[in-house]
Amino acid sequence: MPVPIPRQRAIPAVESGQAPAAPQDEPSSKDEAPRKEATVDNNAATQLSLLVIEDDPGGSTVVPELLDSAGKPIRVRTARNLTEAERLLTDDVHCILLDLALPMPGRSPGDDELAVLRHVLELAPRHAVLALTASGDAERGAEAVRVGAQDYLFRDELDSRLLSRAIRYAVERKRSDTAERRLAEGRVRAQENRRLERGLLPTPLLEGSSLRFAARYRPGRSRALLGGDFYDVVRTPDGTVHAMIGDVCGHGPDEAALGVELRIAWRALTLAGLCGDELLGTLQEVLEHERSDDEIFATLCTVDIAPDGRRAGLCLAGHPSPLVARPGRPARLLPYDNNGPALGLLPGARWPRMQVELGAEWSLMLYTDGLIEGRVGEGGERLGQDGMVSMIRRQLSEGLRGEALLRAAVNEVRSLNGGELADDVAVLLLDREA
Repeated sequence: MPVPIPRQRAIPAVESGQAPAAPQDEPSSKDEAPRKEATVDNNAATQLSLLVIEDDPGGSTVVPELLDSAGKPIRVRTARNLTEAERLLTDDVHCILLDLALPMPGRSPGDDELAVLRHVLELAPRHAVLALTASGDAERGAEAVRVGAQDYLFRDELDSRLLSRAIRYAVERKRSDTAERRLAEGRVRAQENRRLERGLLPTPLLEGSSLRFAARYRPGRSRALLGGDFYDVVRTPDGTVHAMIGDVCGHGPDEAALGVELRIAWRALTLAGLCGDELLGTLQEVLEHERSDDEIFATLCTVDIAPDGRRAGLCLAGHPSPLVARPGRPARLLPYDNNGPALGLLPGARWPRMQVELGAEWSLMLYTDGLIEGRVGEGGERLGQDGMVSMIRRQLSEGLRGEALLRAAVNEVRSLNGGELADDVAVLLLDREA
């Protein structure tokens, strides 16, 4: 039905049935998403835009002259039905004035009276919405606000000043609601991060051991959640210290959750007495049952250090070999000739356990591939394991140890890359003094 808005002077910006050309004063960027939040910057030259959705068979709707807070005209376009409204609902529309009496296709008497509003809110979740209802129908207007409209107006009481003010208020309220929602979502993400961090990067169980432990984790750029990197260190009752570091391929909550499951499974299996090939085979079964996609795999490095601290067993499942540093000798990588496949790639795979001599005094560094896959300079060459070994040798010669060594290593890798690394980095260090 037509909206009896007072017929005042029509403004030239009124458009009906066609979308306007994009405003010339709005910047664009090839990096922007196709659709953006409908927001208003009072300090910018953006022109407010209103979409009126009402059923006027004659198509002769004339709205009063509307001005924003700076005295600039508010551009108006009209749609006579929901199909036309969807076509006109472009990103430069800031507010929608919806006639609640607009016919809803397929709606029968007795159906939800606010079905048309619910449909528009679903169609335009980022836009401010004003509900237009009959005078005296305050109950219906209030219900519209509870459903999601920013405010409601009576047809017979509408004038230029009231409508202009209502539009500005609705846009600002929508922007405030959006900011509040984003803040709440940020809190939720922070809580998720803390929960995942406790699962991926736990407190080591080293009571009774003389070994010193240090670890560092740095997420890759643009990561809202921790990635799939994980590590753990435990000491079993026989005095053996078991260390592990791993990396689930991919990034995101699913990969992080799988990393948590593998880390917890590793700790439980290790405390139950499993080691080497038997432990990795069981972890592969866990991964195969828990992964969301058959192409998901995980690399893993496990080390079990004998109670006397002078030797260790090493198993590699598609993972970079640890680095060992000893007094009077240059730091080097442990052997990786018998590196087995990553978990989840080959059913029935085997992972040989290599025995390595550590000596009386040493430092053992386990890391994920984020530490070695960063770029070096502008040529695009990666740091690689050889570059990392050279870097650690130099930093050790400068007297860096423990936390300071890890912090310097991660910071230098980031600096060489020219900014944040694309992949997450996890690195842990075990030290034994003679």
